[in-house]
Amino acid sequence: MFINNFDPVAFQIMSFEIRWYSLAYILGIVIGWILCKKIFIKNSDISEKFDDYITYLIIGIILGGRIGYIVFYNFSYYLDNFLDIFKIWQGGMSFHGGLLGIIVSSYIFAKKNNQNPFFYLDQVSIVAPVGIFFGRLANFINSELYGTTSNVPWSIIFIKVDNLSRHPSQLYEAILEGLILFIILIYFTNKNYLNKPGLISGLFLIFYSIFRFFVEFFRVPDEQIGYLILSLTMGQIISLVFASIGITIFYLKNEIK
Repeated sequence: MFINNFDPVAFQIMSFEIRWYSLAYILGIVIGWILCKKIFIKNSDISEKFDDYITYLIIGIILGGRIGYIVFYNFSYYLDNFLDIFKIWQGGMSFHGGLLGIIVSSYIFAKKNNQNPFFYLDQVSIVAPVGIFFGRLANFINSELYGTTSNVPWSIIFIKVDNLSRHPSQLYEAILEGLILFIILIYFTNKNYLNKPGLISGLFLIFYSIFRFFVEFFRVPDEQIGYLILSLTMGQIISLVFASIGITIFYLKNEIK
């Protein structure tokens, strides 16, 4: 049985710590940017603006991820500890919040340049699984978002948490929401789904939500929230909402001739 006792700090320069989670964000953004610029973007107008768009994207991810965590997962705490909102280094980012931040920042940037927001959202959707993959690996290294107790042969002991063997739910998410989702979106991209802006975005929301909903059954819910309606977690409830949005987008965009 594997014992997880990784150091969350990748390396240190003087007194400045570089954490695996920070590297995951950087790698995800840089690799995604390269893939879009070198492979996926065929429209010269989008390619020309894409570098400027990345700034909006980064701001959207950080603000959306932080605000999403506060609103969805720990609102009462931050209501009483307002200044802690700015202590991002202590953790507390929501993927769904970051996703909303990406949507808003993409809309603002596209409208500023008189373009269709889905031109950018589709590109981000294709490469987002790359960032998700690195992010979930960082979660695993940090011994956070860990799984429920289990005796499966591949169970892990997160020594920083306790001495119980658990599902490596972070790795399940890295495989499903990262690798497999990336393969699925590449398949549909090769089927020319980019010719109808919005289809790839819709598919991303649908498949990500399905995978996230499934893995949540093997993941310990947030302590301050626990299980909610029908014994579902907050992540599962939000995933159902985003899956519905994805289905709606895909249906509407597929109907447009």
